Amino acid sequence: MKPYLDLNTYYRNLFGSKTAKISLDGGFTCPNRDGTLGFGGCLFCSEEGSGDFSTSAKLSIAQQIQQGKQQTAAKWENPKYIAYFQAYTNTYAPASHLDKLYTEAITQPDIVGISIATRPDCLPPDVLDVLSKLQTKTKVWVELGLQTANETSAQFIRRGYPNAVFEKAVADLHERNIEIVAHTIIGLPNETSEDIYQTIAYLNRLPIQGIKLHLLHILSHTGLANLYQRGAYTPLTKELYIDIICGCIARLRPDIVIHRLTGDGNAKTLLAPLWSLNKRDVLNTIHKELRLRQIHQGDCYQKPNGLLFF
Repeated sequence: MKPYLDLNTYYRNLFGSKTAKISLDGGFTCPNRDGTLGFGGCLFCSEEGSGDFSTSAKLSIAQQIQQGKQQTAAKWENPKYIAYFQAYTNTYAPASHLDKLYTEAITQPDIVGISIATRPDCLPPDVLDVLSKLQTKTKVWVELGLQTANETSAQFIRRGYPNAVFEKAVADLHERNIEIVAHTIIGLPNETSEDIYQTIAYLNRLPIQGIKLHLLHILSHTGLANLYQRGAYTPLTKELYIDIICGCIARLRPDIVIHRLTGDGNAKTLLAPLWSLNKRDVLNTIHKELRLRQIHQGDCYQKPNGLLFF
């Protein structure tokens, strides 16, 4: 029995083969960068947003997908692909433009689904209509950045919206039968292990289908980097991070697919924690600890009385 509901198994059960995500840049920005809500993004966010798209952004969606396929050709034989709109806020544009971009992506050969990363405050009714239409043509996931359920922490990292906005976005997507993947960050300034477990408990009450557990990376030219460089923030040790991850898995609702257990820091801009650059070692150590502690997803889960939307 596997210790948790992992993404690879989920994809194989869904599509019958190895399935890879191709990260795409649709040329978006973010309301927390363009002045609508603020400038500079969240405390931890780099100028590149999520991922390094310095070359891909100049290519069409079809060209980016072809490039992504070429990069995975040597790894797997005849895989299927999910178009992953990853960079910045991927619903932050007119609905007609989004429809065009998404349609270009899902009509490429071997694309079996689409995953769209966005903010919960960027899902107006006309965009939800686009997503509903998309859902009739292919498998759709919407990835929502919660990061933390602690409202004080959310304000400190300049998230830009209260939890009620996240809950409304989840309700709107759930009503349309669109699967939701929540993003969380482990190691935010001033958060304890218990704060992180409270975020897991909060998400357990919501009809989400997936979760990403990200390690907080300190990237150059960010607000977080400023805190770190003047000694106002200390990143997690590898040992503490793995201990918290084990605790999260034990507390997580058993039906939620775990899409990620750490993060991919850009080696060119990562200041700390440098131990995170060896991702394979981190994952292997997590799996080793889960075996040693005999932890399985949901071991400590207790169905709460106050489920939302179920």
